Amino acid sequence: MAYLVLQEISKRFGSVQALSRVTLEVERGAVHAIVGENGAGKSTLMKILYGLEQPDSGQILLDGRRLTIASPRDAMRHGIGMVHQKFQLIPSFTVVENIVLGDEPARAGWLDRKAARRQVAELLERYGLELDPDRPVRDLSVGERQRVEIAKLLYRQAEVLIFDEATAALTPEEAEGLFRILEQFVAGGKTILYITHKFSEVFRLARHVTVLRRGRVVSSMPVAEATPERLARDIVGAGGLPDLGGPAPSSAPGLGPSTSPDPGPVILDCQGLWVVRPDGVPALRGVDLAVRGGEIVGVAGVEGNGQAELAAAVVGLTPVQAGSIRLDGVPVDGASVKERRRRGIGWIPPDRYTLGSALASSLWDNLIAGEVDLPPFSAFGVLRMQAIRRHARQRMETFDVRAPGPEVPAGSLSGGNLQKVIVAREVRDGLRLLVASNPTSGLDIRATAFVREQLLHLRNRGVAVLLISTDLDEVLQLSDRVLVLHRGEVVAQFPRGAATRETVGRAMAGSHEPLAEVSSRG
Repeated sequence: MAYLVLQEISKRFGSVQALSRVTLEVERGAVHAIVGENGAGKSTLMKILYGLEQPDSGQILLDGRRLTIASPRDAMRHGIGMVHQKFQLIPSFTVVENIVLGDEPARAGWLDRKAARRQVAELLERYGLELDPDRPVRDLSVGERQRVEIAKLLYRQAEVLIFDEATAALTPEEAEGLFRILEQFVAGGKTILYITHKFSEVFRLARHVTVLRRGRVVSSMPVAEATPERLARDIVGAGGLPDLGGPAPSSAPGLGPSTSPDPGPVILDCQGLWVVRPDGVPALRGVDLAVRGGEIVGVAGVEGNGQAELAAAVVGLTPVQAGSIRLDGVPVDGASVKERRRRGIGWIPPDRYTLGSALASSLWDNLIAGEVDLPPFSAFGVLRMQAIRRHARQRMETFDVRAPGPEVPAGSLSGGNLQKVIVAREVRDGLRLLVASNPTSGLDIRATAFVREQLLHLRNRGVAVLLISTDLDEVLQLSDRVLVLHRGEVVAQFPRGAATRETVGRAMAGSHEPLAEVSSRG
């Protein structure tokens, strides 16, 4: 008998049937992977289990008992916890304070700090979670913050743990550390529900895998009976994925860079860039960077090491305290975002919902953003709606944006289709440089394949591409050269042949001294 059963779960949001009679049976003491495209219903199903959403019909059984889960508090009372993609932590609080928050040990009505620290220290030692209990969370790495989130659940005695894209922002070493922690949990009898787009993680961790497509279970099988090809076929259905040639990465079978042409002249030239954050801490420390036409330069690094500031400086959103930025040999340091776009800089932002689009506006508004005052979209200060609609429909068809029409709001699209809208806007005539910041984050394998294919097409057309990504597999797969940012400095540089998960991963973690010789040979 299954330990955890989500039985005949259905959920509708307006006209969208998010889940249709989904049944999921989970063994005790195992990792159960859940895979599927964006919009397949994975997160909705887990939100129902954790009490963030309520099902329209169906039931949840735990160890044979029917549960009523109206809130996350109810879920935790039943021993069900969730580690979210965006951590729910207070940066100024210590590890101990974050872990016990809301469930503090007390003496005479006051927080018993000694008891709290003792209990947390014992918990961290018991589960091998290497953390300093007294350290403020703001000083922790991404991997350490994730361990704090896990410890919060263990402190509340969770027996079922839900992980959603758990390795998205981790270094390879941190990801491997997480895998060891999960294996320890399973050995101790805990049950893990693991949402991922990465097939390598399914085969590394899971005993069973379930595929969702369009709100329905299309297959569920022991991992020993699964193959990457079968999972990909079940996830995307008829039509499959584009084949770009080359080896298939773990998260998107069928992808791989085609042969790189000889790069052309330098298009982006950054020299000695210094950027200081509002709190006075330098985000970039003398960064030198060049990208040639017909070249993808990948920037690897753990999130928070200056990648966001580098992209913002290049596109004009952040002032540079020192150094220079040249496009085709012409300084653009003082140029506005609008001027830089007119000179040929495009940007795929890391967050498609807040930075990349206006969710309440129509698709045609989003597709002409930044060019609304240019021909053929306006004449003598008047919008030419026929030209705008024609352009929007053409871009939607070219980039396979699946929506009822260009008049619908951008917020009504799935994550993959919204990203296609952003790519369709940025890949425009006159593009010289594309800055792509985590361009496939949170996308399913079909959308990931599409975006990566566009980057390769741009490279082959002679466009310079600066790929800034926390997905190391993506950087290694697509880049002609790889730079590593650590604490705002370029600490290592690798040509394609010398860039491996091990060498780049060590540099991402700050152990770059032994790599200078490898990088210099490229």
